[in-house]
Amino acid sequence: MKALVTGANGFIGEHLVRTLLKHGESARAMVRREEAGERLKALGAEIVLGDVTQPETLAPAVVDVDVVFHLAGLVKALHRDELFKVNEEGVRNIARACAEAPSPPVLVLVSSLAAAGPAVDGHARTEDEPAAPISNYGRSKRAGELAALEFADRVPLTIVRPPSVFGEGDMNTWPLFQAVARHGLYAAPGRKPHKLSMIHADDLAEALWLAAAKGKRASKGNPAADGCYFVASDQDPGHDELGRLIAEAVGRPRVHVLHAPDWLVRGAGAASEFVSHLRGQATIFNSDKMREASAGSWVCSSDRIRNELGFHVARPLAERIRQTAAWYKSHGLL
Repeated sequence: MKALVTGANGFIGEHLVRTLLKHGESARAMVRREEAGERLKALGAEIVLGDVTQPETLAPAVVDVDVVFHLAGLVKALHRDELFKVNEEGVRNIARACAEAPSPPVLVLVSSLAAAGPAVDGHARTEDEPAAPISNYGRSKRAGELAALEFADRVPLTIVRPPSVFGEGDMNTWPLFQAVARHGLYAAPGRKPHKLSMIHADDLAEALWLAAAKGKRASKGNPAADGCYFVASDQDPGHDELGRLIAEAVGRPRVHVLHAPDWLVRGAGAASEFVSHLRGQATIFNSDKMREASAGSWVCSSDRIRNELGFHVARPLAERIRQTAAWYKSHGLL
């Protein structure tokens, strides 16, 4: 398999490149700047320059590849339009480039549970349920799915929707570990006992590799059925349990879980967003993400990908959290 990975220098992208190389595949890493690809080049990946918001740069990147893993995307932005420019139009650009290639490659689109929406009545979401995103981020990721489906009659397409992704190199989850390590505090959104699906980046990378090799392909007229997979760890912890697992991983004997009311969560997100606008720098702690955080449980079922592709996580959630904490410690972040 010769694979192109967009967003290859990102947190998940590097894990995927390592996984592809481990399986003996050929990895082409697309980055926007030459220097951003130095680490990947040292691993053995081929580097190609490209930008999903600049369609003219994509044709050389997709030529002669068997599969394109599309990871490039935004999880935070100062303005809603920025999310859609990358998460919708960027997907449309890469899908069009694949469609126009002499031999269209398989396109594995990495979407998000946010594109589907939170669990309904606490039940794990399945792929057959209609999408109901509640945030601008989720709506932009769903728009990206629909943009890719426009080309599903010309490009073999599989959509993978991970929940919260964590692991070595993840700087969005790091503040949770830092707060527990430094103060013994874990801030949980909402008063109710919500649950979360999670997946380590290495397990997600394995799932993406399986989706490329064996996954069913989406059809243009049936976007919620075949060709779409949720993928998550075998355990869906509540915030109290997650706080305890992080405390054990960072060596804290106990953790105080603070359950903040929804109004406080949303207010704090709005205040943080106001400051980020003043600074001109987007933050993950914003109104959009706090809207998701206070929406209830975010859980999804991995039954389809297990049954159809034989996927399983390599290590239990607690071990993956310890592994992540060890990386933070080794890099002086805790």
